Amino acid sequence: MNLSELKASEGSRHNDNFRRGRGHGSGNGKTAGKGHKGQKARSGAPRIGFEGGQMPLYRRIPKRGFTNRNSKNIAIIDVSALNVFEDGAVVTVESLINLKSEARKNAPDRKKGLLVKELDGVKILGNGEITRKLTVKANAFSAAAKEKIEAAGGSAEEV
Repeated sequence: MNLSELKASEGSRHNDNFRRGRGHGSGNGKTAGKGHKGQKARSGAPRIGFEGGQMPLYRRIPKRGFTNRNSKNIAIIDVSALNVFEDGAVVTVESLINLKSEARKNAPDRKKGLLVKELDGVKILGNGEITRKLTVKANAFSAAAKEKIEAAGGSAEEV
C-alpha cells in the first residue's frame, strides 16, 4: 500500500449536504458536532473578529483609499530632460531610469530613495523642447513627444 492509495473508510465522511442534529442514527446527533456546553456550542455565538466588546482590530486601524494590485509604477520623463544626453546617443530604458533616480536624489522637496527596481517602465512626455538628435528607446511615448523627437532628427522606438 502507498500513501497515494489511502482513502477514508466507507461511511466515515459526509458531504456538505449532511443534516446535523438529527439523532444518534444519523452519525451526527445530540451535540451536532459542537462539543459539550460553552459559548460556541450555543446559538448566538459571536461572529468572526469579535473581541468581547473591545474595539476590534479592523476598526482600530485607519483606512483610506485603496491600492490597485494591477497598477504599475511608471517613471515619466519630459522631452526637455533628454538634452542631458550627447548628440547621436542611443537612450535606453536603463539610462532613463538612472536619469530619473538621479533627479529624485537631487530634488530637495521630493521623497528621497526611489529605487530603480521599483519602476516598471518609462514614458516620455512632450513637455519642453529637444535640441539633440537621439534614438530613444522607452516603454511608451506621448504623441507630442514622438513628434518632437522625430522633428529634431531622432527616432522614438517603443520597447
